[in-house]
Amino acid sequence: MEFTKLSAPSIKELFVRELEGMILSGKLAIGEKLPPEREIANSMQISRGVVNSGVLELSRKGFLTIKPRVGTFVADYRRNGTMETLISILHYNGGVLRSSEIRSILEIRLALSELTLKLSIPKLTQKEMETLRKFTDEIAKASTNREASENAFCFHHELAVLSGNMLTPLIYYSFKDAVIILWERFCNLHGREKLYHNTHILCQLIEKRDVEGAIQWSEEKVKECIIGKDQIYY
Repeated sequence: MEFTKLSAPSIKELFVRELEGMILSGKLAIGEKLPPEREIANSMQISRGVVNSGVLELSRKGFLTIKPRVGTFVADYRRNGTMETLISILHYNGGVLRSSEIRSILEIRLALSELTLKLSIPKLTQKEMETLRKFTDEIAKASTNREASENAFCFHHELAVLSGNMLTPLIYYSFKDAVIILWERFCNLHGREKLYHNTHILCQLIEKRDVEGAIQWSEEKVKECIIGKDQIYY
């Protein structure tokens, strides 16, 4: 049985979570002006300093827009958000995502995987192949779903690096937290063994220098997560 380490959140973290929840649930509508910080602090019985630092963090994460001498407004986070906005959405309400949000992440991953497989497979060295096999083996040895998911991420990120394209590993790494969350969800629903099996088959196809086969397998597995038997929607 797996147990998660517990840690007490700070007042600021609780404040940020509360406002994120109000925004994501629609209780605070896009474009709505927030009350003055002093009023929020009095209402929530917290210090004005906590409110101020929390508002600044929410602004940085794409949930609020601060207009000097005018006020603070709920931002259109889906249009102007960042990766931190996405991570907050992933964690909102215990990680329950709409199918459109999961589909969007998986479609980006699918497009990146096709490119990296096309570019990397033909020029992989034996040493580079051994690195990919190591990450695959580490998935099988993992004692937690988190550990297995992190090694799966390392496998695909390494492929992106080996592609030789300067941007693909940077783009892929920017999705790290989101991708790991979804792989953890996959493991929770379908088991670590299945994650290992899918990665192991892909690794074998790469080792055979079967570009089309690797792309087809990758596409098939991602599509099964989107609309097939291995969906990761709760």
